[in-house]
Amino acid sequence: MSENRIKELAGELAVEISKEIKNEVKHLGKKTFNMGGVHPEANKFAHSKSVETFDLPDQAVVYMTQHLGAPAKPVVQVGDKVKVGQLVGEANGFVSANIHAPISGTVTKIDAIADITGYKKPAVVIKREGDEWDESIDTSEEIVREIKLGKEEIIARMKDRGIVGLGGACFPTHIKYMLKPEQKCEYLIINAAECEPYISTDNRVVLERTEQCIIGIEIALIASGADQAVIGIEDNKPNAIAKLTEAVHGHPKIRVQPLRIKYPQGAEKQLIKAITGRSVPNGALPISVGCIVNNITTMYVLYQAVQKNKPIIQAYTTVSGKSLPLEKCKNFRIRLGTPIRDIMNAVGIPEDTGKIIAGGPMMGKAVANMDACAGKGMSSLLFLSEKEAKRGPVSNCLRCGKCVEGCPMGLEPYLLHALSDLQRYEDCEKNGIMNCIECGSCQYICPSNRPILDYIRVGKNKTGAMIRARAAQNK
Repeated sequence: MSENRIKELAGELAVEISKEIKNEVKHLGKKTFNMGGVHPEANKFAHSKSVETFDLPDQAVVYMTQHLGAPAKPVVQVGDKVKVGQLVGEANGFVSANIHAPISGTVTKIDAIADITGYKKPAVVIKREGDEWDESIDTSEEIVREIKLGKEEIIARMKDRGIVGLGGACFPTHIKYMLKPEQKCEYLIINAAECEPYISTDNRVVLERTEQCIIGIEIALIASGADQAVIGIEDNKPNAIAKLTEAVHGHPKIRVQPLRIKYPQGAEKQLIKAITGRSVPNGALPISVGCIVNNITTMYVLYQAVQKNKPIIQAYTTVSGKSLPLEKCKNFRIRLGTPIRDIMNAVGIPEDTGKIIAGGPMMGKAVANMDACAGKGMSSLLFLSEKEAKRGPVSNCLRCGKCVEGCPMGLEPYLLHALSDLQRYEDCEKNGIMNCIECGSCQYICPSNRPILDYIRVGKNKTGAMIRARAAQNK
């Protein structure tokens, strides 16, 4: 390596250290998790944009896989007339969720249809005919404050209305509240961090539906039996913090906790550590340390489910990107089943677009099929330019340790990358590959542009299959 290049690297390192010190001073006193994390550009271009209602689709493709777990089972037939909010897919397993019609009209097809990944998934196709809602749903704008349902009834309503976590994983919400007799929830933690770059929908829901969110939290407190609820929110959202603080003033069980800006602040284990100081053991769930974690927008849809009998029939989605004109960066309320192509055409696809990401740049997925349609968990659609989408040239590992430093789970990503590449899956298991939360911090921070997370995902998949096969043999 030349002397000039060494000087250049030394200068870059000095700038990084300076930025880190300034960041530490700026956020002095704010809570955060204590291991790893990175600081990608926020790029919250739609932060100040009110949520707009997107036009209804002429046809909705309603996937039966809009949640973690088993696909829902269609309960309608071709030719059936359906109304908005009517059950069209029934949960088909312990970890599964009900699916409801997002538009009214006629069921024209029940088939396997490609989603954003390009893989075919079971779906119900509805041709729109007006916008007629199921009579059981309260469609008024009146805020219903009195909570009339008890714990078991609330959990049943979560399940019936198909409520899932809207922070990314789409885990069926009711399962988190089905506690065993020996389990006790002390903290209900509400994730309003929204640490993923570009995405702004949680911020907008807080600002525009504040009271409904708080009632949703009160409902969740009843369901969980928790003594207190804590809303964790990064301090780059001062307006939302102010509104929430005002809304919970004098509330004996709810408080707001500002957090430092650091990714992945909103991950369950990291959020629990930041707010309570408790560490969730490897392989354990948050309830093992007395916590249940839910996203703030999930609290809003929980309010709608319990107080209005309304299922999830729409997604809150940020459409953004550096190449998109600022006035085109928006937050939408989109009926499920709306074609992604319609959304893209509404804002205009930048000429230099190299990739479209659904769900944020750190943990989202590239849209492989523009004919796919919106699902419950589609929190964003992001345009990346050709330059942004193209990965840098891969070089040898420098042994710099940045991936280790950035890993919020305390893993050695460089090692897991190598073990996965060598197909040494037993060693992957021994070195904790199943504890990876796939946040992408290691790959983001790697100066050699190595595809660390890609290899870890493959290794995690293979290791998981190995563990399941071993467990089956030991039964």
